[in-house]
Amino acid sequence: MTADPTRPTDTGAQSAPPAPTNTAAQTAEPAPRPSDPASVARRLEAILLVVDEPQSLVSLAAAVGAPVPAVRQAVEGLVADYDGETGGPVRGFELREVGGGWRLYVREEYDDVVGEFVNTQAPSRLSQAALETLAVIAYKQPVTRGQVASIRAVNVDSVVRTLLARGLITEVFTDPDTGAIHYGTTDQLLVNLGINSLDELPHISPLLDDGADGFDGEVLR
Repeated sequence: MTADPTRPTDTGAQSAPPAPTNTAAQTAEPAPRPSDPASVARRLEAILLVVDEPQSLVSLAAAVGAPVPAVRQAVEGLVADYDGETGGPVRGFELREVGGGWRLYVREEYDDVVGEFVNTQAPSRLSQAALETLAVIAYKQPVTRGQVASIRAVNVDSVVRTLLARGLITEVFTDPDTGAIHYGTTDQLLVNLGINSLDELPHISPLLDDGADGFDGEVLR
């Protein structure tokens, strides 16, 4: 018997369409985070507690999922809160803008307490020679190794290598005529010192010899 071509055949068992899949979970975006000032401030505090470098407002905004203006307002509120301007106590730490970003720092009047504690936990990171060399570079930059050596009256090659390895100084440029490398400080030094720019360094007494006379004479190579 030949099947009637005009009669539909029952092929449901073989050609049933696949069951619809629930793709909502795959395409759903994360729920938006609360944007009220208190929620943004709490998220900011959580981030600021764990960062080891100053963070720009843009970076903080991306981290907490909030617009930059809201983050700026929250930062200003935290600064006022930590400084005791909102009726609460002045905290032992402060939120400070350093090197173009924001980070939590120990309040200045407690530096000695923290310094004593840290010194009992680990030895000093830099030797006296390294600190003196770093100070010369910070105040006289851009400066060559020979000029630094003239001021300190000692060879500073190994100390300069140490400071370069620590990321506290960098090669700014090379003199095309003499080949002498000129050094300057990095943003990492600003972070370690807790300042926003080199203009905040203490002024050197005019009575101190700045080593300028040595620049025109022989310098150590």
